Amino acid sequence: MKGTNEQRAGLLSGIGAYGLWGLVPLFWPLLKPSGAIEILAHRMVWSLGVVGIALLVLRRWSWIGELIRQPKKLGLISVAAAVITVNWGLYIWAVNNGQVVEASLGYFINPLVTIAMGVLLLGERLRPVQWVAVGTGVAAVLVLAIGYGRPPWISLTLAFSFATYGLVKKKVNMGGLESLAAETAVLFVPALGYLLWLGAQGDATFASEGLGHSALLAATGVVTAAPLVLFGAAAIRVPLSTLGLLQYLAPVFQFVLGILYFHEEMPPERWAGFALVWLALTLLTWDAFRAARRTRARAQAGAAQPATQQTPTAGDSDSPSAVATRAK
Repeated sequence: MKGTNEQRAGLLSGIGAYGLWGLVPLFWPLLKPSGAIEILAHRMVWSLGVVGIALLVLRRWSWIGELIRQPKKLGLISVAAAVITVNWGLYIWAVNNGQVVEASLGYFINPLVTIAMGVLLLGERLRPVQWVAVGTGVAAVLVLAIGYGRPPWISLTLAFSFATYGLVKKKVNMGGLESLAAETAVLFVPALGYLLWLGAQGDATFASEGLGHSALLAATGVVTAAPLVLFGAAAIRVPLSTLGLLQYLAPVFQFVLGILYFHEEMPPERWAGFALVWLALTLLTWDAFRAARRTRARAQAGAAQPATQQTPTAGDSDSPSAVATRAK
């Protein structure tokens, strides 16, 4: 019963995390007349405050000393901070400039870009279905480029920046709260400096648009940290395959909001491009489940073999269980 409750809590946490990420396009327009860079700077500053309070409550500080003693890791954190700055800033700009649908496309094609980067940068080998999925994704981008009259630069930049961020985070190998704290600490000084400069120029909106506007800008820290906390709770309770499926909730919500709430246009060629992307993601998901089943089958066969067989001899190499294992 306890395991079932844990999984249910993890599933709800995952839905909450990706649901919040999917609904965040409703939040950024509330911050107008602040520009995208001012909103981004506030997000950096207030996120550090929120995450710092969370770490203080949890008493998780020992990692700071370890991080300071590792220059290479600090360098990777700085790269991650720079890349997520591009991702956050462009996303805020896209939402507040009527490009929610194109922004959602960036997170739809992100898994395809991640796979492509794995091949190009890490030398990973793809299964045939994965090659078909990547090829379908490339075709989708071409169709969308024709439909837009230009390459979907917003989508591509969001996808490549987030894929790069994920690659760097994998190498850093830190917890969600800790890594966000480190990244926002790197960004804090330039972000605060920009806000102070903006205030000195008389262009800051934090104090000039009323208390409600100031509170909303401060809330960017909670908007950033809350889904991350929920994601962390989900990651330790549900299988990775489940998280992989849940990740599509965010761009689906964004896509629906772009069409139904923001009333963005979807001409036929754009529908065709999105359909190809969804086909590619369907192929990826199916292939991932198939690979996971094969892995579990091998693990079960390996666990059962010592219990059912004696010490192997030369003739045992062609026993039914060995042949079945090799065939898989």
